[in-house]
Amino acid sequence: MDKSSMRGTSKTIETPAIETSPDSRRRLAVSALSYVVPPVLALSLAGIIWEFWVRAAEVPIYIVPPPSEVLKQLFWEFDFFMKEGVVTLFEALVGFGLGAGVALTGAVLMAHSRFLERSLLPLAILVKVTPVVAVAPLFVIWFGFGLAPKILITALITFFPVLVNGVTGFRSVDRGSLDFLRSLNASRREVFLTLRVPSSLPYLFSAFRVSIPLSVIGAVVGEWFSADRGLGSVIIVAHSNLDMVTLFDAIFVLAFMGVGLTVLVSVIERKALFWHESSVVV
Repeated sequence: MDKSSMRGTSKTIETPAIETSPDSRRRLAVSALSYVVPPVLALSLAGIIWEFWVRAAEVPIYIVPPPSEVLKQLFWEFDFFMKEGVVTLFEALVGFGLGAGVALTGAVLMAHSRFLERSLLPLAILVKVTPVVAVAPLFVIWFGFGLAPKILITALITFFPVLVNGVTGFRSVDRGSLDFLRSLNASRREVFLTLRVPSSLPYLFSAFRVSIPLSVIGAVVGEWFSADRGLGSVIIVAHSNLDMVTLFDAIFVLAFMGVGLTVLVSVIERKALFWHESSVVV
């Protein structure tokens, strides 16, 4: 083949530039709105029905406050709720990181050894079935009233989903790919990094989506027993004072926090698993 034909061939296989036209940006904006508008409309409708019911039934504010009062106080005391929310968010993220780290370590060991799985899985199930509310006072006695008990409670509640999905993911490898790597005399470390880790990512991100909202719950439960800061403490004080407006404000902030963390994990998953069929929008 002469050089001119080779040049012609190379031109035919050039990769086209990614389209960034106004039409593509418009389609992206419409797609984003399709995810945002429906829940906003549903929440707005629920708020209107709630407001109408409370006003029409003349429900006392110390039982169920109207959404207008909740939103008004949240607006005027936004700095207070954000400051307390940052405390809870920090505890949730650190506890989630600790629980996920321990769970992934255990998952790697159990995925490579049936003996370790039979030995460690019953202990993990025991941790799972133990009520967190029953363990929280013990953590306060053992570790004091600082950050430690709240972080440990959060780690405890987020541990099991990551462990189970991690073991399943590390073992869910393509048999043909595994045999091919073994035929190349690949070490267990090379097999793990090049095959088991990519195969486990869909399972791990599914576990993260379950565990990240649980981390917020764990932080709040820890604050109920051992804190004078955070949204969990705000809820306890507001409940004692029958201040339902403040209580609902704290609940709303926690709800948005959980939703925001879940959306963040989903966005990271879409970016990391662009090659996987689970990221394809049907």
